[in-house]
Amino acid sequence: MPTLGGGARRWRLLLPLALLPLLGGAGGGACPCRDPRLCDPLTGAGGFEVFVFDVGKKAWKSYDWSKITTVAAFGRYDPELMCYAHSKGARIVLKGDVSLKEIVDPAKRAAWISQQVDLAKKQYMDGINIDIEQEVNETSPEYYALTELVRETTDAFHREIPGSQVTFDVAWSPACIDNRCYNYTGIADACDFLFVMSYDEQSQIWTECVAKANAPYLQTLVGYEKYITMGIDPKKLVMGVPWYGYDYVCLNLSKDHVCSLSKVPFRGAPCSDAAGHQVPYGAIMKKVNSSISGILWDEVQKSPFYEYKDSLGHFHQVWYDDPRSISLKAAYAKNQGLRGIGMWNGNSLDYSRESVAEQQTEAMWKALTP
Repeated sequence: MPTLGGGARRWRLLLPLALLPLLGGAGGGACPCRDPRLCDPLTGAGGFEVFVFDVGKKAWKSYDWSKITTVAAFGRYDPELMCYAHSKGARIVLKGDVSLKEIVDPAKRAAWISQQVDLAKKQYMDGINIDIEQEVNETSPEYYALTELVRETTDAFHREIPGSQVTFDVAWSPACIDNRCYNYTGIADACDFLFVMSYDEQSQIWTECVAKANAPYLQTLVGYEKYITMGIDPKKLVMGVPWYGYDYVCLNLSKDHVCSLSKVPFRGAPCSDAAGHQVPYGAIMKKVNSSISGILWDEVQKSPFYEYKDSLGHFHQVWYDDPRSISLKAAYAKNQGLRGIGMWNGNSLDYSRESVAEQQTEAMWKALTP
């Protein structure tokens, strides 16, 4: 899930808890689908998971539904999307976010869970993706409360909605990334699977303050090896890949493509990807032709990048993922027996009818399952 700069801090659609039940398009009443059977919850697990985050509007009409198994609806509730996803045999799940301080109290935790189950039922949805991403200390009450939240949410959804799916979003590595020191093994045991956000891997830059890949290949794989070494079953891990990149302004751009960055600290680190700004893949590809470098490839990070000069004369370096870099990671996911793959987010491609955009978009979807 992209973020509002540095680290895995996704766009937040925060609403007062009291308002959430008002969003249900179906309202617990008549099914909004032409075929009422499409309001039935999906049951039975598929094969290789392809997990798509959707942030709203109607881009989903152009998705490659031959691949999708789950859509996490992070935008405004869209009954048309729910009906269509079910018609394609794909689950559609809620976004779950709550302040950890709120759920240390077991009664407040139970109330939040009950609210999410009720909302899922009213909207004929198939589960929930819990996206917390808050700092947690291993000795804090929140550490234990978070694990209990996941376990109790999973128990409630599985009990109330047959075949429902409960997932939890984690950073690219379990090594307390961005001070998220969670009980990773306990959370993995407590839910259906973890969605590993293998992006924003420069949220804390401890080495030289230079532009780097959003999700370097070897660094990404190290994260999975750490999760698996902890004892987490690969079948409990879905690899998240970025359909966006970072545009950095270079303080200095050397002839050998080293882009020095301004120092923007983040959670203790002297530098971070907040020195740049996020750009969706569709917009990135529109700028390639006006770049001064053309598409370059970093063999160590196994990532594409390019450089351009803006109207003020500043040099920029843009790092992103493309079908080549994503295919390498997707091959790892399959070879290691991971549960599947997914992306933040499905809306990031250019779904126009323009022929070049169509080819680029088709290649990105295809790269998920090479």
